[in-house]
Amino acid sequence: MDTVLLWLAYVSLFLTYLGLGLGYLPGYRMNRAAIALTGAALLMVLGVLDLESAWKALDPNTLAFLFGVMVLNAHLGYAGFFQLVLGRLVHLARTPLGLLVWLTFATGVLSALFLNDTIAILLTPLVLEMTRRLRLPAVPYLLALAGATNLGSVATLTGNPQNILVGSFSGISYLDFASALAPVALVGLLLQVGLLCALYPELRSTKPLPPLPEMRFRLNRGLLFKGVWVTLALLTAFLLDYPLAQAALVAAGILLWSRRLRSERFFLRVDWELLVMFSGLFMVTEAVKLLGLLAPLQPLAASPWGLLWVTAGLSNLISNVPAVLLLHPLIPPGDTQGWLLLAAASTLAGNLTLLGSVANLIVAEAARREGQRLSFLEHLRFGLPITLLTLGVAYFWIYR
Repeated sequence: MDTVLLWLAYVSLFLTYLGLGLGYLPGYRMNRAAIALTGAALLMVLGVLDLESAWKALDPNTLAFLFGVMVLNAHLGYAGFFQLVLGRLVHLARTPLGLLVWLTFATGVLSALFLNDTIAILLTPLVLEMTRRLRLPAVPYLLALAGATNLGSVATLTGNPQNILVGSFSGISYLDFASALAPVALVGLLLQVGLLCALYPELRSTKPLPPLPEMRFRLNRGLLFKGVWVTLALLTAFLLDYPLAQAALVAAGILLWSRRLRSERFFLRVDWELLVMFSGLFMVTEAVKLLGLLAPLQPLAASPWGLLWVTAGLSNLISNVPAVLLLHPLIPPGDTQGWLLLAAASTLAGNLTLLGSVANLIVAEAARREGQRLSFLEHLRFGLPITLLTLGVAYFWIYR
């Protein structure tokens, strides 16, 4: 390859990963999806990739799995499932401490079963409304929501996009993955409750909360019945080791076969930007491999301890999904512990800063629109200790 073209390829990759880390490119109105796809297009122009190699770089299992889970989340959202769960929890939590515990664990469980970003989108407005009605400080409960979406999603392959990638590349079954990392998620959620109680003494109160009127939302019992049964069938298929992507697509097909909801409403809630970003990243990662740029990372990722910190560092520099795509070629197919560590570290590192995960940004942005500020430093005060503690738990649990 010509030297000038090679250097231009390096510059293109640098700008692509810079944009992915920042979430934008200064001076341009581009999000992560546009940056990933544009980066892939530039690499094609420079001759690093051609259309055939770019197409082969796509992982259909990951894309199909993501799409199927998104359709399921859309159906349950329209049915009022997530609002119903949170409303019931509010009435179970009779004190500020009880509310913290219930919110943390309910969010963690929902994030394990469904995509964590979806849970953040759906629950943030409800948590803000709940704290306003109860006259409670919003920030600690927003931190609980953001942290639990990340911590809970560690537990399963369906918890977040990077876990879906790890499942697709490694071939680890749903049950094996959950049995390995669910304890890490559980300990992480317990640590979160303890840390937030230490940072915010008002959360330790056991003073009874005032009665809270029912939250108003639209509950469609027909959609709810169908959505719950499809969800249970899908989880059963996962536990029986049915191919994940195939099961998710079948579930999506059943849900789209509907007399109650127009298909367009499902597709409006599918995160097409995330699917485009994944597609672009598959192509960009293929270019990185073809240029031999993974060699410097091999010594760092050769040991479990090195893999832990490389994954955590890259996840905060360029975001967790690009980090997993960049590092996965360095892990042998049969190294189950390495794959589990990659999944856990890339997810848990998302709690470090406000910019560390999309779920954090969703919570912060939704709160800003409601006039509630969650600052970078306020999040870091919670994020730094919870990240260090949970990364240590994950490492010693996986390599015990």
